[in-house]
Amino acid sequence: MSDEVHDQRRILVIFGTRPEAIKLAPVIRTLAAHPGRFTVRTCVTAQHREMLDQVLNLFGITPDIDLDLMETNQSLSGLSARILNKLDPVIVSEKPNWILVQGDTTTVMMSALAAQHRCVKVGHVEAGLRTGDRQNPFPEEMNRVVTDHISDLCFAPTEAARQHLLGEGISENNIIVTGNTVIDALHYIADQPWQPPENSILAQMSAERDWILVTAHRRENFGLPLENICLALQEISRRLYGRVQIVYPVHRNPMVWQTVHRLLKDVPGIVLLPPVDYREIIYLMKKSKLILTDSGGIQEEAPTFNKPVLVLRKSTERQEAVEIGASKVIGTDKTAIVTETIKLLSNPDEFRLMSQSPNPYGDGLASERIAHAIIMHK
Repeated sequence: MSDEVHDQRRILVIFGTRPEAIKLAPVIRTLAAHPGRFTVRTCVTAQHREMLDQVLNLFGITPDIDLDLMETNQSLSGLSARILNKLDPVIVSEKPNWILVQGDTTTVMMSALAAQHRCVKVGHVEAGLRTGDRQNPFPEEMNRVVTDHISDLCFAPTEAARQHLLGEGISENNIIVTGNTVIDALHYIADQPWQPPENSILAQMSAERDWILVTAHRRENFGLPLENICLALQEISRRLYGRVQIVYPVHRNPMVWQTVHRLLKDVPGIVLLPPVDYREIIYLMKKSKLILTDSGGIQEEAPTFNKPVLVLRKSTERQEAVEIGASKVIGTDKTAIVTETIKLLSNPDEFRLMSQSPNPYGDGLASERIAHAIIMHK
C-alpha cells in the first residue's frame, strides 16, 4: 500500500477487553506502518482491566487514552452509561475521521453509538456474526447487530458473515470480506519461539497425558450451565484418570472464579490456572489434544493448530468451523459433555476428521484489507 497520496485518515481505535485487543493489535500495527495515510490513536475503556493489560504488553501497545471504566460487579446499563459519558469528550477532542471497533462487547456498541452521535464514521471489525438468538450469546448478539447497522464499513471475516449483513439490508458497498484479524495476530505470536519458564505450572504439567484445554466464562453460562460444565469435567477426569489432564485457565469474573474453584479445586487430574496471557493460551492450544470452550476466539484459532473443538454453548456464530467438521456444538448438559468428550477421544477416525480441516477464518492479511478499504472509502 503506497503512501504517496496524502489523503490522511485520523483513526481512533477503541477497545475494552482482551479479545478486542488481540484482534485489533494487528490492525493498529498495520495502520501505524503507513504514517502518510493514517494517524492512529488508541483509547481503552478497560472493560476487563487485568487481562487487557496482558495483551497490550505482549503486542507493545501503549494506549493514548485510558478511560479505566472497570468496576466490580458492574451492570451492563451502568457500564454503557459510563462509556457514553466518558467517550463523548474524547471524540470531541481527538476529532477522528474514523472510529474502529471490533467484535460484540458493550464497549463496541456504545463506542459506535457515541461515534454516530458525533457524525464520525465507524468501521466494525468482525462484522456479520450471527446466531439468530438475541439471548445466546447475551448481550453479544444484540451488541453486534446494533453495531453493524450503525457502521459505515462492516469488515466481515467470512462470506457467510457477508450474507448475514446483506440479508439484514446492509448495502453491499458497505461490506468488505477481509478474513479474521485473529489469524493475523495468531501468526504474529505463533511465529515467535516461546517456552514457559521452568518453574511455571505450565512447564511442570505432565507431558505423558493428553491435555484437554477448557475455557468457559460467557455470561449466558453463568450459574447452572457453568456448574454442569464443572461437574462434567469432574466425571471426565474420574473416568479418564491417568490418561488425560484437564487444564482450565479461569476467568477472574467472580461468577466464574467462585463457581469453578468451588467445584474443581483439588480435583485429581484437573489443573486450574489464573488467567493466562495470549502467548500462553497459544502454547496451551498447541499442546492440547482437544479443546472444550465457549470462547469465540478459540473456535477461530484452534483449526490453525488442527485441534478439535467441542463448543460449550447452545449455538455458535462461528458456523464455518462446524460446517467443515473442525468443531461441534454440544451445549452445557453434563451428560452430553462427558459423552461427546469420551467418544471423540475413543474414536480415532472421528478425531482424525475433526483435526484435519484447514482454518476457514483467514490467511493473515485481514489487517491490510481493512487499511485499504478505509483509504478507498469516500
